Amino acid sequence: MTELPDRVHSAFRDHTSFEKRPDGAYESVTTPFNGVVTPIPAENGRIQFEITVSVPMLNQVTEDEVAPIVEEGWYETFELRVVDIYGVTKKEHNLEPIVEEDGVDATVSASFTDINERRGVDDAGAVIDYVEGTYVQGIIPGYEYTDPVTQLISRARNAAGAE
Repeated sequence: MTELPDRVHSAFRDHTSFEKRPDGAYESVTTPFNGVVTPIPAENGRIQFEITVSVPMLNQVTEDEVAPIVEEGWYETFELRVVDIYGVTKKEHNLEPIVEEDGVDATVSASFTDINERRGVDDAGAVIDYVEGTYVQGIIPGYEYTDPVTQLISRARNAAGAE
């Protein structure tokens, strides 16, 4: 296997959104969700950025039980919104996210290749942020939420200047 160029490690190190994991992947530190980017050497000096973001299913972050039909509808809406990811990256990548759920988490996977490692790191971060934002948009009023949803709602309120 070809070694990852130092320029890629430098790009991740200089970016404040990621920390390196022992397995060589980079974890997002700006989201309460599990957002991971795995850079892989590709042809002609390009780097493949494999992105995985896991978010909890609605029933995992509410005090009360969510009816199965509500959770199914929530997941379907989340999936439809996530796959409409066009325009969030600096470079136009042919992103085709795959969304899967296991009853506990919904996992979004996407990948792209870029010659510019810094732009690639920025774009990977943008994908993770997009998934988080899409999740927040799907929060259904009327439920008592737990972390990390309460954190996200509080952060959004603080950013908007509300108390």
